[in-house]
Amino acid sequence: MAQSKAHIKAANKYNAKAYDRIALLVKKGERDKIKAHAVSKGLSLNAYINALIKSDMDKKD
Repeated sequence: MAQSKAHIKAANKYNAKAYDRIALLVKKGERDKIKAHAVSKGLSLNAYINALIKSDMDKKD
């Protein structure tokens, strides 16, 4: 089902308020490899990256 322009605008406005963006650069072709790995674990690319960051931050040094 296609989203209306109003729905997209509202979602973008909410996301701008609720989330910070972080740009991540990887070499050509690496994104697809990382995404495939994330999907194999049942996660989206975003969820996978967030889980890795959280796991690393939760480690006791």
